[in-house]
Formats: sequence, structure tokens, C-alpha cells
Amino acid sequence: MLADALEHLVRGIVEHPDEVSVRDRALRRGSILEVRVHPDDLGKVIGRNGRTATAFRTVVSALAGRGGARIDFVDVDRRR
Repeated sequence: MLADALEHLVRGIVEHPDEVSVRDRALRRGSILEVRVHPDDLGKVIGRNGRTATAFRTVVSALAGRGGARIDFVDVDRRR
């Protein structure tokens, strides 16, 4: 549910919505939402001084409740 909500929010602000993907990874310390976007859209997703990224993190934290979730923004050129 969190990944779907975050993907919907990110697709709304980028110029290449078809290249947005959100992957939910479970780690020992909790889950992490890995957001991949087109390289041209990375600046939009992060925002000036990280304000947009912080807003995404705030919304996801509110939706996640006690469990919480971390968000990592990655462009599609960098593969892990």
C-alpha cells in the first residue's frame, strides 16, 4: 500500500511517469521504499534543498504509522 501511494505521488510531479517504479524492500531495521525515476526527473523528486523529498517522507511516515518506512530516491541510470 505504501509503495502504491508513493508511486502515485511521484508520478504526479515528474515528466516521465512511465519510468517511475517503487520497490519495497524489507530490511532488518524496517522496510525501505526504493524510488527509481528518469535522470531528468531526479531534481524534481528531490526538490530545492530536499524539500520535496522531505514532504514525500513525511506523507509516507504518516501512512506507515508505527512501523515506519525509509525512502531512497535513485535515478534509472544507477543500478544496484
